Amino acid sequence: MKRLLARFERFIVLSLIGMMVLVVALATLELGWIIIKDIITPPIIMLEIHELLEIFGFFLLILIGVELLETIKAYLNTNVIHVEVVLEVALIAIARKVIILDLKEYSELTLVGIAALIASLAVAYSLLKSRQRKSGGEYRDNGEHGP
Repeated sequence: MKRLLARFERFIVLSLIGMMVLVVALATLELGWIIIKDIITPPIIMLEIHELLEIFGFFLLILIGVELLETIKAYLNTNVIHVEVVLEVALIAIARKVIILDLKEYSELTLVGIAALIASLAVAYSLLKSRQRKSGGEYRDNGEHGP
């Protein structure tokens, strides 16, 4: 039964990798189309602020997809979810949100919440990197807790 479940899990992970590759490739093509479309529409070559924000947001969205693909690949190889990659994806996602954020749409409390989220992710990432430097390698959460 364990072997059957392991094969099923591997099939699912490989399916996710295939679908993620397809999604990232299509998103990259769409980003290229958006850039070309924005460049050839008047005023030619000049991009407006909303067009730049759309391009930057799309660019970061593709980076999130690439990082998620890396997470899935790492899981396939080691059967361990790498905390560092998950934090990187979260940081890119929140950076994307901040870049395309319309300040008029959100309350002050929501903005404070976003700032707290950024700070907590940055602290977690810094602590993880610090722990990696001290241990001389990659941190893996293997379920064991403590120093």
